[in-house]
Amino acid sequence: MASLVKMGLYKKVSLFDYQAMCKNSHHHASSARPLLSPFYCIAALIRWLFSNALMFLLDFNLCGLWHSDYFVDAKAGYHTSHKQRKMDAYQPCDTAYPGFMYDSSVREANSLIKCGRCQKMFVVQQIPDSNLVLVVTQADCDCSRHEHNATVKCNRMKSQKVRRRPSSCHAYHPKENAKDCGGALAIIPSLSVFSVSLLVSTLLRHWT
Repeated sequence: MASLVKMGLYKKVSLFDYQAMCKNSHHHASSARPLLSPFYCIAALIRWLFSNALMFLLDFNLCGLWHSDYFVDAKAGYHTSHKQRKMDAYQPCDTAYPGFMYDSSVREANSLIKCGRCQKMFVVQQIPDSNLVLVVTQADCDCSRHEHNATVKCNRMKSQKVRRRPSSCHAYHPKENAKDCGGALAIIPSLSVFSVSLLVSTLLRHWT
């Protein structure tokens, strides 16, 4: 596909989906826990005693001592048939994905693909009265795997010369006509606007 795009048979375009749903990424930060101290343990013990005493009073049902006719014993039961399923949280987002547009003006094209020591030719031809493209290629050259020689790459990097810096810096060219533009610093009141406003205010004062 990269060769077809390079030949100009297809044009790569970006398509956008403004109604997509993406997984909610849980990237959040929080402050560290405060240092433990004996007072923290004492406060936790007091909270535990208070909560247990409150639950004991609620379970003891003191109201039943003087209103025993209106209360019956309830049996504790647990219903676990509907288990909560773990669902991924999604949120609205915008996504972009690549697309390829076919150039109908190109009827037929051919090119070569180099695969290491071999190369194969392929021919692309448009099928008349359809939106299909026929691609014919040679099968004797396999391009699925290619062993790269790292030694050749290292030797090439060592043989490359270091670029020289220019002897002087050219910050000006005689053909350039550089000049300051804009008059923001020189703000002058408009005489015509001042005269018109003064005339209007005088007339309004005279008629009123």
